[in-house]
Amino acid sequence: MQLLQKNKCFDGEQRTYQIESACLKGSSKFAVFLPSQALAGQQCAALFYLAGLTCTEETFVIKAHAQRLAAQLGLILISPDTSPRGDDVEQGDSWDIGQGAGFYLNATQAPWAEHFKMEDFLIQELYPLLLQELPILEQSIGIFGHSMGGHGALTLAWKYPEKFSSVSAFAPICAPIQCPWGQKAFSQYLGTDQSSWTQHDATELVKSKGALFSEVLVDQGLDDQFYSQLNPALFKSACDVAGQKISLREHAGYDHGYFFIQSFIDDHLQFHALQLQK
Repeated sequence: MQLLQKNKCFDGEQRTYQIESACLKGSSKFAVFLPSQALAGQQCAALFYLAGLTCTEETFVIKAHAQRLAAQLGLILISPDTSPRGDDVEQGDSWDIGQGAGFYLNATQAPWAEHFKMEDFLIQELYPLLLQELPILEQSIGIFGHSMGGHGALTLAWKYPEKFSSVSAFAPICAPIQCPWGQKAFSQYLGTDQSSWTQHDATELVKSKGALFSEVLVDQGLDDQFYSQLNPALFKSACDVAGQKISLREHAGYDHGYFFIQSFIDDHLQFHALQLQK
């Protein structure tokens, strides 16, 4: 972990690190907010935040305004980049494929398979590294995200419930196999055999794995310009059938952006703090 930058923030520190990733076959940046409790050596609960399309490790740090309450709650915040980066990494021919659009899965198709191993990077590489290097309570780790990152948070939580004890999302892509974003990404990253797509679809994972968490929190703006791609009702229906408690809160007037996230970020941090205390 190479420390690139640190800034004092609410008596804690906002840091940016870089590592050489074997999974991504290149360098990758991620941001960490350490509250004062962690700087003093106290073990703290931690939250992974997965950002959406076109974002980087900086987006959440700058736009979400999460550090103030995280400092009060003693939460470590971790925000990785959204994809592999570099001159030798396939760029893609549109904004929703390639760099900035990793979809938090392991690509199996050329030209993506060489570098686009975001699932392995997060779970097999970054997760254990941070447990080793930071004062994180191992049984008190949650995950949340926005849009493509909300998709990532929900799917990774259902795939790895032994690693994550709480999960929430802002405007997640809930059923990617049923929307253009997901169909485009999955066909390129995973190939045309759609039987492999279901393991990367939150709605299908709930159907197959059932209820795994005491509660899930999802916030969705009703003026979201991408609402037709997100399908929160399908995810809620799958949760209801599985007996998975879910709080799907729909908010009139809110769109897909970070002003929406700012408005409800405190609720998510408090939700995770309560779940992780259990």
